[in-house]
Amino acid sequence: MYILSTLPSGLRVLTAPVEGTASVTVMVFAGAGSRYETLNERGISHFLEHMFFKGGHKYRNTEEVSAAIDGVGGDFNAFTGKEYAGYYVKVASEQKELACDVLSDMLLHAGFPPEEIDKERGVIMEEEKMYQDTPMYRAGWDFEELLLGNHPLGWDTIGTEQVIRSVQQSDFQRHKDALYGPENLVLTFSGAITESEAMKLAEEYFGALSGGASRAFTPFTQYGSDSIFLRDKQTEQAHLVIGVPGVSSQDDDHFTHKLLCIALGGNMSSRMFLRIREARGLCYYISTESDSYLDAGALSTRAGVDQSRLDEAITTIVHEYDVCAKDGISAAELARAKQYLKGKITLNLEDSEERAHFYGKQALLYPKIRDIKDFFAAVDAVTKERIDALAARLLTRDQLRLVVIGKGSDTARFQKLLAA
Repeated sequence: MYILSTLPSGLRVLTAPVEGTASVTVMVFAGAGSRYETLNERGISHFLEHMFFKGGHKYRNTEEVSAAIDGVGGDFNAFTGKEYAGYYVKVASEQKELACDVLSDMLLHAGFPPEEIDKERGVIMEEEKMYQDTPMYRAGWDFEELLLGNHPLGWDTIGTEQVIRSVQQSDFQRHKDALYGPENLVLTFSGAITESEAMKLAEEYFGALSGGASRAFTPFTQYGSDSIFLRDKQTEQAHLVIGVPGVSSQDDDHFTHKLLCIALGGNMSSRMFLRIREARGLCYYISTESDSYLDAGALSTRAGVDQSRLDEAITTIVHEYDVCAKDGISAAELARAKQYLKGKITLNLEDSEERAHFYGKQALLYPKIRDIKDFFAAVDAVTKERIDALAARLLTRDQLRLVVIGKGSDTARFQKLLAA
């Protein structure tokens, strides 16, 4: 259950009560992220996320922000994706005013001190190095860039070193003014809280938010034309991602897409796990995932394999795609995928943070908010015929993209494997 209301400023306030919990999560969603950036802004959305924690009027620096939340045993964090950013504090219910106090001070009064900007440049560069040194993450970023091309949706959220090294206080303020107005935010309360309590807190702590409407982003119109990207790195394992363009979050086949990915490689009873890890011992981790944006999507399988068995892994993953495209999935696989997805959602939504994310993201991005009943009805409505048709349409050899991080860069060799 959720209740969506709007303050006079245009700020949307969503309340999602949870029975049987003693916690409250207060989460602010912003229509921000890397797809809202221009080329000379790459990384500013993520950098801005870091800078919000550098203090405002009441909580003047990172230490005071941290001490306030740590002092009551709460959790706080933030995230920046392609299409939205979020900031949250999760506390025991009696501390919900403190959560609002900290978040509102950040949003209303962040000053972005120049000396803190300079220090945080180094932090972000170290974060970028961490991802570069973690090939299973880096391969996913490379795949999105390969698939989505030189479009803001294809850019990683860390950004470019040039922007990280050069961005200034005025750049942060300008970006905040463009994207953090009340009409481009959703304030979400979830947990042990009522609608009347949430609206009172929203007005008291966030009612003064002001600013313009949302800044438009560049629509996505065409997937990248290249099929292979290789990153030469001296690793013990080769890390690979193989996938195809998928469907968007607004497509009629959005839930069909999710269920297809689960059947292919979404859990330990999926085809990829049983036939490639268990039957062949080819890898430790393997999974198939769906990524859905407002106007683009991806279906991809990732794995880490011994360098000597890389060709075998690529061939067997592509074979599973071929079989699924030709024969579809079984009724038993579909039933299991549906129950798996609904079960995971049910377990996740017992947590106030997860519930805030589930509803708040929808309220920010989508024209319609699905509650749990509607979400499950959409899952149950997917038929085997629909999944089989989608598999046949998506899982074609001419649409395959491959990313490999490992030793060597023989593009012709991998082109043959994809075409074989």
